[in-house]
Amino acid sequence: MLTALLFLVSAGAIYFACEYFVNGIEWLGRRFNLGATAVGTVLAAFGTALPESAVTFVAVMLGRTPAQRDIGVGAALGGPLVLATIAYAVVGVALWCNRRRLRRVDHAVRVDHRRLAHDQSWFLAIFVVKCGLGLVAFAVKPWLGVAFLVAYALYVWRELRDGDTAPEEEELEPLKFQPTAEQPALSRIVAQSVLALAVIAAASRLFVGQIEAIGEALKLSPHLVALVLSPVATELPETMNALIWVRQGKERLALANISGAMMIQATVPSALALFATPWMFDAPLIVAGVLTMAAIVYLLWLFRRGRVDARWLLPAGLMYGVFAVFVAWYSGSRL
Repeated sequence: MLTALLFLVSAGAIYFACEYFVNGIEWLGRRFNLGATAVGTVLAAFGTALPESAVTFVAVMLGRTPAQRDIGVGAALGGPLVLATIAYAVVGVALWCNRRRLRRVDHAVRVDHRRLAHDQSWFLAIFVVKCGLGLVAFAVKPWLGVAFLVAYALYVWRELRDGDTAPEEEELEPLKFQPTAEQPALSRIVAQSVLALAVIAAASRLFVGQIEAIGEALKLSPHLVALVLSPVATELPETMNALIWVRQGKERLALANISGAMMIQATVPSALALFATPWMFDAPLIVAGVLTMAAIVYLLWLFRRGRVDARWLLPAGLMYGVFAVFVAWYSGSRL
């Protein structure tokens, strides 16, 4: 009962903290005159991906056993898979369910399709290299972690340089820490964003712990919990952010947040894991990589069409189901 209660409380805390975080990060973007997409891909994505990157850092840098370090490698593969499948499917479901409240006459996803297609291409190229390195062993592999950090720096530079919509064109809700101010103080904006992020990090850690406890109670394989359930839990803040922005009719920010978080997950945790582990994949990690690439190719095809129906995002989520079934079979076959 206590585990179930903590599970629900932590999930609720993540959702409400995300409400404050997305509100604060939008105002922060306006104060720094960033485009709407850059707010999602850089500011929001960096904030919500920070806890997962910290988990990877602790696992690969401070882990005392190969098994502990493997957790970091699994997180570096599991995060992008969750974002490329479940997170996009959540956006599709949310738009579909909220179309009447948003007064939409169709199911179209209103985003910059060309820019999102470019982001998917960038991610796919990096991810192919990342997975390829997991299949071969050679002496200088750890040094290639630097290349992943450089790739993310170049991505951030491009996002900040090629801003799309000026933030003044976006209608923002009043800052929750200063609701009566037309132009809230920067100190209030930063305080709200940082405190919300701290709550997200703490609640996410508690949520992951309850997921693991539930897995033990249900006698699920540790492999199944580590590779299937835990990544979903750690990527919950990005998914919640996307859900909140979609309910506000801001799917461009929602998809930008997912896209930016995917770029972080494809580079920073991978670099850390390359520095401290052999970075060699077993069968579940290979399947995770293949399914992630398949989901990205599908999304790339959708965005290149120039018009995306929200319902077309749902099949991406099915690929995570395929992965879950494979890991369950794989874990059972090794018992």
